[in-house]
Amino acid sequence: MGGVVQGIQHLGIGVDNHEIAWKWYRKFFGMNVPFFNAEALAPLMTIYTKGEVINKRAAMVMNLKGGCAMEIVQPTSFQATNADISFELGDLGIFIGTFKTPDLNLAKKHFISNGQELVFEGSTPENRDTFYVKDPNGLLLQVLESEEWFTSYKHPMGGNIGCTIGCSNIAASRKLYSNILGYDKVIYDETGVFEDWKGLPGGSKTFRRVLLGRSNPCKGGFNKLSGQTQIELIQDLSDRKKNKIYGNRMWGDIGFVHLGFDVRNMKALGETLAEAGFGFTCDTNEVLSMGESTKVHCTYIEDPDGTLIELIEVYKIPILEKLGIYLNVEKRSPEKPLPDTMLKALKFMRIKD
Repeated sequence: MGGVVQGIQHLGIGVDNHEIAWKWYRKFFGMNVPFFNAEALAPLMTIYTKGEVINKRAAMVMNLKGGCAMEIVQPTSFQATNADISFELGDLGIFIGTFKTPDLNLAKKHFISNGQELVFEGSTPENRDTFYVKDPNGLLLQVLESEEWFTSYKHPMGGNIGCTIGCSNIAASRKLYSNILGYDKVIYDETGVFEDWKGLPGGSKTFRRVLLGRSNPCKGGFNKLSGQTQIELIQDLSDRKKNKIYGNRMWGDIGFVHLGFDVRNMKALGETLAEAGFGFTCDTNEVLSMGESTKVHCTYIEDPDGTLIELIEVYKIPILEKLGIYLNVEKRSPEKPLPDTMLKALKFMRIKD
């Protein structure tokens, strides 16, 4: 069997205080179900940590209402910091994380009533109302309305559905995101000055925006939970110098550290990627334990502008960790969804504040 990319699994963020950041995402986005939450060395990442094996705390967390996961990462062997410069739309890398809600007005009230200011409101090129907020570290988050939900969990927000990535050449970037990672469906391809970005850093310039989905729906154990996902590639058409968001920085510094994809048959996928010029920059080469309950195989690649993409082949995950109940994903059909009852049982892992 050839390598299979099943879709976006999670969005990774680097933070300076894990406890504060995760509590904020639990409160405002309902990300309160952890697959793992452990401190460990990160020998895989030395190419992105200036040759140093760092220690980090990482939690993979979800909202069982629906949507993809987030990985919240705090380096513990050094202090995560912001870059020395401020970034804006069109800089190279992940600039906006995108999340969904069943009711945009209810979501606004949720943020405002809990003391969180909205950064900006507007309408996207596909005429969808949206708003933006910032997390405690200043990361920009977009909220869009959706009708696709896995449970009726009573939180006004759902999980992640993708991100916005700054590119120097969208056609070159699509060779990876569309041709290999499977986001081949063009939802819109527009050039201009955009109303929904005018209140965002650098948003008043002329951009090309290409929103990508999948012509073939995501498959796999968690596709019912994650739902439809999207990737927006953007290109600043001005002659401004475009900064790399993670240029000369450490992996784990404050920002969107990577976009993670769920895959099967990592070896075959690696051969396909290498032939296309996107070979693994680092590879665990074997099963990696994330605490006692989660076992995965991880690799990293870079898009044409150096944005980090994590590829994860999951072998073992907890369902009811307190009772010692785990799921051996490797023995299942890679396209077969997990039973709803099994996914809904993850609610017993929910962290309550």
